[in-house]
Amino acid sequence: MLSAFTARPIIELKQRDKSKIESILAYGDRVLVGLNTGSLRIYRVNEVPPPSPPSKPTNGESAQPSQASGQTTDSDGGQTATAAAQTNEPTPGDGSPKKTPVQPPHKPTDLLREVEKFSSRPIEQLAIIKEANLLVSLSTYNGISLHDLSTFDPIEAPLARTKGASAFAVTSNVVQDADTGVPEIISRLAVAVKRRLLLWSWNESELSPDISEIVLSESIRSITWANATKAVCGMNGGYVIVDVKTGDVEDIVGPGAIGGAAGGQGRFGAVSAAGMGYMGLGSYMPKPLSAKLAEGELLLAKDINSLFINDSGKAIEKRQVPWQAAPEAIGYSYPYILALQPPAKGSLEVRNPDTLSLLQTIALPGAAALHFPPPTVSLVHKGKGFHVLSDRAVWKMDATDYDFQVEELVANGNYDEAISILNMLEDALLKDKTETMREVKMLKAELLFKQKKYRESMDLFNEDGVHAPPERVLKLYPKIIAGDLSGVVEEEEHEDSENDDADNKTNGEKPAEAEAQVPSPQKGSGGFAKYLMGHRKLNPETASIASKKDVDDAASVKASKQEDERAQKEKDLKEAVLELNSYLAGTRQRLQRVIDPATGKLKPRKPQNGSTGETAKDIISSSNNEDDEKLEKELQETFKIVDTTLFRAYMYSRPTLASSLFRIPNFCDPDVVNERLLEHNQFTELVDFFYGKKLHRQALDLLRKFGSPEDPDELAPKLHGPERTVLYLKGLPPEMIDVILEFSEWTLKKNPKLGMEVFLEDSENAETLPRDRVIDFLGGIDTKLEIEYLEHIITELNDSTPEFHNRLVDRFIRELLREKGVKGPEWDSLMERLVQFLETGQYSPNKAFRLIPKDDPRFYEAQAVVLCKMQQHKQALEVYVFKMQDYDKAEEYCNRIHKAQETRASSTSEDVGYNSLLGAQIGSPRPGTDDSDQQSSQQTSIYNTLLGLYLKPPPPHQLNLPPALDLLSKHGSRLPATSTLDLIPDTLPVAQLESYFRGRMRNATSIVNETFVVKNLREAELVSTEARLRFGDPSKVVPWGVAPGGMHRQVVIGEERVCRVCHKRLARSVVAVLPDDGVVHYGCLKRAQAQALGQTQGQTHGQGQGQGSLGSSYTGRGAGQAGSWGRNKH
Repeated sequence: MLSAFTARPIIELKQRDKSKIESILAYGDRVLVGLNTGSLRIYRVNEVPPPSPPSKPTNGESAQPSQASGQTTDSDGGQTATAAAQTNEPTPGDGSPKKTPVQPPHKPTDLLREVEKFSSRPIEQLAIIKEANLLVSLSTYNGISLHDLSTFDPIEAPLARTKGASAFAVTSNVVQDADTGVPEIISRLAVAVKRRLLLWSWNESELSPDISEIVLSESIRSITWANATKAVCGMNGGYVIVDVKTGDVEDIVGPGAIGGAAGGQGRFGAVSAAGMGYMGLGSYMPKPLSAKLAEGELLLAKDINSLFINDSGKAIEKRQVPWQAAPEAIGYSYPYILALQPPAKGSLEVRNPDTLSLLQTIALPGAAALHFPPPTVSLVHKGKGFHVLSDRAVWKMDATDYDFQVEELVANGNYDEAISILNMLEDALLKDKTETMREVKMLKAELLFKQKKYRESMDLFNEDGVHAPPERVLKLYPKIIAGDLSGVVEEEEHEDSENDDADNKTNGEKPAEAEAQVPSPQKGSGGFAKYLMGHRKLNPETASIASKKDVDDAASVKASKQEDERAQKEKDLKEAVLELNSYLAGTRQRLQRVIDPATGKLKPRKPQNGSTGETAKDIISSSNNEDDEKLEKELQETFKIVDTTLFRAYMYSRPTLASSLFRIPNFCDPDVVNERLLEHNQFTELVDFFYGKKLHRQALDLLRKFGSPEDPDELAPKLHGPERTVLYLKGLPPEMIDVILEFSEWTLKKNPKLGMEVFLEDSENAETLPRDRVIDFLGGIDTKLEIEYLEHIITELNDSTPEFHNRLVDRFIRELLREKGVKGPEWDSLMERLVQFLETGQYSPNKAFRLIPKDDPRFYEAQAVVLCKMQQHKQALEVYVFKMQDYDKAEEYCNRIHKAQETRASSTSEDVGYNSLLGAQIGSPRPGTDDSDQQSSQQTSIYNTLLGLYLKPPPPHQLNLPPALDLLSKHGSRLPATSTLDLIPDTLPVAQLESYFRGRMRNATSIVNETFVVKNLREAELVSTEARLRFGDPSKVVPWGVAPGGMHRQVVIGEERVCRVCHKRLARSVVAVLPDDGVVHYGCLKRAQAQALGQTQGQTHGQGQGQGSLGSSYTGRGAGQAGSWGRNKH
């Protein structure tokens, strides 16, 4: 399953050596071996020579590496390393008898020294305290001994109070001094002597004289340091954790594992310490084992039971290790849990501490103990292996490359184990941990997909840190979903159909063979069945029919089974597609962070520190333009794959959701969408898609196909008629004018009113269309449509282009002339619109006058309006009076012209200055002078013209007195007496002119009276203004309660009063008083005036004049409450 470690024998006792290995200690390149004779041997470990280069093949075969570890495969499928005899002689690659030069065998270790009589008893345990240069050893019955690590001379042997010790443990840790805060190395030695736990400590290399002693409830059988100050002690009845600084002892209690206090009944202990023993086997009690794992975690084991705890002694929620037999020893070598089986079995189990799965079993004959580097160098020994020892040999367990281990797990399909191992390993131990983890998770997701766990698979594909590429995911789906990216072979269904056809063909052509294959029901039958069937003889004529029926039944069963299989596949595929939607949605959301789906361009970078996602985004948004272009194309292609597949998935699983994808910017493949929607007759969604992809011509072709026929199509009844086309054309920009004009033609012919909404809509698109092209287009269809559009852009959009105005006049006249029959309501409405436009339009009057027929009575009014535009008022009035003989319209025409003249006159009078106007109004008026008559004659000359046409018409027209008298009666005030009386015939009685003279006199009197009223009002205003200037405004109140006195007012200046500009005391300085009674230094006066001017910028011109008249400042010297004042006007 895995080759995490390889066993390499480094020490083997010779056959003639009767000693046995009891313990070892490895540090650096030295290995100390303690023997049962009490001797200590010191070995040096040689470096392993590099493997033979692969450039020396024999007979074309590559040279095989030396099988130093002797790996084989056990029955469980795991890798088993057997420590067989090593042969270092080179072997030809092809096994031929060709001789090669014999090289001296490589020795894994060299014996440097043997210290005899190191101990009088077997050396059971060895350890070092490197900072103190001490070698600690435990011998049977002798206890603990201390030796110099360099010379191996005894320092204290045995150590006091340690006789009869059963175990010890050493730890060294960097601790900050509580007083100085300086880090220092503290080493501690814990020794178990029956129920006593003795503790020594070294500060750097100095031994502390204090020896701590903690007494427990039972004899201590094992010790393991949990951290710098706590040790786990294993006893027959359970485990306790001891705080060596405070002396506190706490029982380790787990769920059914420890079972309470030490000595109590539980799975780790017997019924009682002195009772029947373990499982009724006399006094045998399994040894409590413990091992420190990574990150403050420990493993406790007793028999086949186990418990995980933290370094505080609290149980961790984790299941037990599934050991088949009680281990002899346990340990931890980063990142695996190790368990050594008893020597009789001689095997080492390697397990994953996360999943507790057995990953490797290494056969080590006779192996009895494990040795690990001290925990003080746990960071250094990671991945450097450990040692296993038996009575006669020592193996060094070398860790294989971690990348190779992961590859091996992946090759065997153990993806969960590979992910677990990758999570535990540090990044520095792997070539590319992130990418390796991503690849393994994607492989696991593929396996889950094959196991029909679609949701788990898609969640893993979409997981942060994985984000599987769409191509990788889509290859799992059939072609109906993934298209060309599909990796599913779809040949089985065709093969089944071919087989079915073959069966049907055989059944049809050769019924005799089918008859021969029918099993006889007589064999094996008896009793009642034999009575019914066994003695019945088949009729040759009906035998073939019976056999054919049986074959048909078998074919029917087979077809039903195939149908069920297809239904199940269809159900599974739909479930898989539903889960695919979530993956594609997540992928689409991630792509939107990098590329804008609306424009297809990369989004600008937004660098932010501390985020892996933002760092990845920065890498995507490269500063290299060429790289950006290439990346942009790749992302667009990926986006296209995602959106197209999402569309296929929607169409397969939830067709109603397909349209929602078209309402947002997308990269769907138009060919795929077009084909699929046409298959499902979803033409409305297809139009929406074309609009989103800006394939307007294809969309409008489809709308015209279903909208133009007289009868609606059953496939797309909603698209019948021009409504959808008009709505679509309204949304097109002006740049698509060619398409708009092309596809609006049939809508205008089918429904002109609806079709014109494309051009008359109150929207930016309609208002910005090229108007000249629209006019030409509409004119080619119908002149009425052209007139409607021209009226719209001129009246509604205020287009003042003279060409359009002239064109509208021309189209009006053409359309009116086309109707040569009797005038009707439609013709009258059109003429009314023409006349109205001639009155307000900005056309060329000369061109319009040439277009209007001169002798057609229907166009007389139009002629008059154009003549008015040409300022030919007399000719216009002649049309009204002589041609049309419509005296009311002639009078209305005069009123309109007179009103326009008055408006121009009033606007001209506003340019006269206010002061000159005031002087003219308050001056002495001279009513009844000729100036008034001259002004009136200028303004009413149009009435004189009309009166002249009535009273002195050109030949051959006759005098027309009634309308003339009516005009004199109504507008006598606007007709000057001098010019009017010259037109009146001498034969006309004066009595008929009464109304005219009465109106003239009333008008003159009103002018004189109005002048007197204005004069008096101005005089009153002048008096009021002078009073306010001299005596002030009584309505204004000052803070001290005295009304200001105008030019004679007084201002109180106290000792505390300051200048409002410089904020200094006024005292007896020269001061200036402002119009609002504010007081400033005379030197600050200009600044005060500038501030006041800035505050009054928003006031009107008239208000400014009024303030100016009162805006005088007065200067003087402050003298308490009174002083001399001089007037200083500005």
